[in-house]
Amino acid sequence: MLTAILGAQPAKATNGYFANGYGGTSKGMAGAGVAIPTGVLGLAQNPATGTALPTQAGICLTGFQPERGFSIAPGGPLAEGRQTSDNSLFWIPCGGFNYNLDEQSSVAVFMFGNGGMNVEYGTNPFAGLAPKVTTDPLGINLEQAFISLNYARRLTPRLSVGLGPVLAVQRFSATGLEPFAGMSVQPGALTHGGDDWSTGLGMSLGLIYRLDSQWSLGASWRSHIDMRPFEDYAGLFADGGDFDIPAVATLGVAFRPSGNPGLTLTAEYQRIFYGSVESLANSGAMLAAPLGSAGGPGFGWQDMDVIRIAAAQKVNDRLTLRGGISHASSFIDDDGEVLLNILAPATPRWHASIGYSYRLSERATLTGSYTHAFHETESGANRTPGLGQQTTLFMEQDEISMGISWDF
Repeated sequence: MLTAILGAQPAKATNGYFANGYGGTSKGMAGAGVAIPTGVLGLAQNPATGTALPTQAGICLTGFQPERGFSIAPGGPLAEGRQTSDNSLFWIPCGGFNYNLDEQSSVAVFMFGNGGMNVEYGTNPFAGLAPKVTTDPLGINLEQAFISLNYARRLTPRLSVGLGPVLAVQRFSATGLEPFAGMSVQPGALTHGGDDWSTGLGMSLGLIYRLDSQWSLGASWRSHIDMRPFEDYAGLFADGGDFDIPAVATLGVAFRPSGNPGLTLTAEYQRIFYGSVESLANSGAMLAAPLGSAGGPGFGWQDMDVIRIAAAQKVNDRLTLRGGISHASSFIDDDGEVLLNILAPATPRWHASIGYSYRLSERATLTGSYTHAFHETESGANRTPGLGQQTTLFMEQDEISMGISWDF
């Protein structure tokens, strides 16, 4: 399945390059799931929820259909006009298994993927920077897959905790960056390096505390993952190809009204620490240092804050309906950062989701969801002399997720 995840060539996800939830149950609530169990894949959001699950296997498939691109105003060497990226449909599989050791504890293994980054432009807007250099179409592809082991235990009737190691595998490739060769410390490791692979190991922790029959609190944290540098792209990413995976922390609350025991309301706050990864966070608004150098240019991304509000209503013994909205802060706060983010136009901020679960039999349950990431733009101009043309990034996205689980 790892090969399948990395072979899915994911597009840009909806919160920077992090997926807005994992599995159809969570995605049907705009990514919520830290204070309520959402199935085997929900362990990616809070490993403590394993104590609330039966012995269960699940598989799922998520499809992205993004429209993303840029427009450049006239007045400089960059090719003016509007372009939309090719490659408009991507699939990411996921799955896992949770096993109850006893009434108090469970273990699990599961696999999931982040949304990643993917753009491919038929005409290279940077070609005018080096007119005598032959450039292929501009594009990058970043894919990330995770394998996690999980242990969850109910310490008291109200408190459950969970933890587990997380193995991360990522793959990256880039084409069409030849015009930047004169701005790189290693021009031979800037572009056309093929697929380069990187691995790293992190940790995931979580807890759920049930205040009473109506209220529960949830918290989770996945550590910063120190990844092996992309050696074939040491002339692109800061610090010689270093591209770590940032930490993420989530807090949430769930409420079950006494007048409607089938209804669950939940709200969450999440922070993604993009600002801790230099190759993402370093400013590229002024290309003063060479690409690939220590402390060199990045994409200017900042920490992202995400707020979610969602609800799930059990209609009957077979059918549960869900819905939710989420809002994320902007991935950049300096309008000079837009130039390099032509490669990573992570503009969406508002998302709305609906979903369902339908019990096919005593053991099998079908789950599905639909999410729309609303159109959003970011505009500005790079401050490097000669590269100051006004540039606008844009993106919107539709996403569907399907899954089936089996209780043992």
